[in-house]
Amino acid sequence: MIVIGITGPTGAGKTTALNQLEALGGCVLDADAVYHQLLEEDDGLRHALESRFGPLTGADGRFDRKKLGGVVFHDRAAMADLNAIVTPYIDRALKDRLAVAEQEGRPAAAIDAIRLVENGLAGLCDATMAVTAPAEVRVARIMAREGSPEEYARARVTAQQSDEFYRSACGYTLVNDCATAEEFGRNARALLERILQEHKGR
Repeated sequence: MIVIGITGPTGAGKTTALNQLEALGGCVLDADAVYHQLLEEDDGLRHALESRFGPLTGADGRFDRKKLGGVVFHDRAAMADLNAIVTPYIDRALKDRLAVAEQEGRPAAAIDAIRLVENGLAGLCDATMAVTAPAEVRVARIMAREGSPEEYARARVTAQQSDEFYRSACGYTLVNDCATAEEFGRNARALLERILQEHKGR
């Protein structure tokens, strides 16, 4: 089974590329969804986070992600500590899910992670692919998808890594400057087929 790490900034079109991998028989592992599941279910992770950041349980007894976010989003040192605590748990959970996918006979699996490179998850992958798009296109997509005001969408785009970072960090780059989603989907499928062919039997 070939493991492809797919990353890139918000609004670039990663979901379309991931849908194409699923159409080829692969499975998609969303690192963010895995993280949220761990926050709900893994007592060890919750204890580790509360040891560093204080009580993080809401009145309903559930983990309060917004409370954690309020602590780390404006404190770079706290964010670094959060990543250091969380990454080993996500790494282990992804390895477990990859093992299941291999047992199922999947030809490929994708790890979808916006911080694939920064958090070391690229080390789990046979190949890495960046999906990028012009900033104005991404702003428009975020506004349309989330109903966000333009100022907020632009702030999100500005806060993320540059296209050059993703291009230099990944083995393959897919630029989403297509006129239609269908055209981009075809381009994504062609690149994924090429990656699978190039890494077959390695």
